[in-house]
Amino acid sequence: MGVVGRRHALVRVVVIVTGAICLLPAQSPRPGVRILSPEAGAIVSGEVPLKAEIAPAGLDDQIREVTFSADGREVCRLTGPPFECTWDAGADVSEHTVRVVARFKDGTRAVANVRTKGLGYVDRVDVDAIQLAVVVTDHDGRFVGNLPREAFRVFEDDRLQSVSSFASENVPLELVAALDVSQSMTDAIPKVKEAAKAFLSALGAGEQVTLLAFNDNIFTLARRATGPDARLRAVERLAPWGGTALYDVIIKGIDLLGRRPGRRALVVFTDGEDQSSRSTLEAAKGRVESTDATVYAVGLGRAMQARSLRTLLESLADVSGGRGLFRDDPEELERAFGEIVRDLSNQYLIGYQPTNQRRDGEWRRLRVEVAGGDFKVRHRLGYRLVAGEP
Repeated sequence: MGVVGRRHALVRVVVIVTGAICLLPAQSPRPGVRILSPEAGAIVSGEVPLKAEIAPAGLDDQIREVTFSADGREVCRLTGPPFECTWDAGADVSEHTVRVVARFKDGTRAVANVRTKGLGYVDRVDVDAIQLAVVVTDHDGRFVGNLPREAFRVFEDDRLQSVSSFASENVPLELVAALDVSQSMTDAIPKVKEAAKAFLSALGAGEQVTLLAFNDNIFTLARRATGPDARLRAVERLAPWGGTALYDVIIKGIDLLGRRPGRRALVVFTDGEDQSSRSTLEAAKGRVESTDATVYAVGLGRAMQARSLRTLLESLADVSGGRGLFRDDPEELERAFGEIVRDLSNQYLIGYQPTNQRRDGEWRRLRVEVAGGDFKVRHRLGYRLVAGEP
């Protein structure tokens, strides 16, 4: 009989199982990999931390190799945790594709990709361009947002400048937080840790944060950490002893800030006057005057009572466009740090090419006017363009 004419019998099969119920073993979840840094849509340049994790947890010992690549070029190969390395994304902000490939000992592999964003909203600014972080508030102290580029006018030594770049949201932040751990901080250190953790947790996960501790010396606890866990682990390492090298840490903190496009800030917390610096007060002032970083000074306890220290911290903050915040009680530190986070979250970033390009070290006065209301405008008061400095 041909195939076409063949009939198929309907067969019913009944299987009866008596006794115990047999369960098939649960299938193990397939291992994967996830990129922690940079995040999708992040804006990156300069040194960028690359971080990945294996999921589910507990499979790190099954890894044979983890490879990071950026824009099709290999960056690093790792054979064990932590799966982290650093990639130089270049000075310009543009789109990049970061790829991680995890190869397991059983021959399988997992892949993840992340695409970062370019600065489509900002013009390219030359090396000698001046950058201003501007905060606008009303007379009740409330932040004023959503102002257009056309509302801002920038004056240098009373001469109107042409604004070449402007941004009001999604602007990357690099921050250095320097915490006083001198002997006088012994009683306050538990509250300082709590406040510092709350502050660092409130910052965006993609922000680059360097944490310094200082007494007689300066200690780098975390370098450009973008994840909250790394920041919090660094805070736990704080322990009080020694004197106070305030001027040194101001200079060191500013020097650690990179040159990637975006906002830069230095937060200095202390409870006493300088006792141990090798640098001078004049050197610290000069460094603040020649940087575009916004300086925030938080003073505790004795810093409230020592008029000379309070005046110094306020003047450094004011000239940079930042704020001086002083508290008697360590319990109030968390609120002070919270004010800094809100301030940083409401900055406009303005760039311009100064008509005076001479690197003569002379002080140049800055003024920003904002149309559309009777506003209070805070920004750095001026700058010095010094030969040999970026």
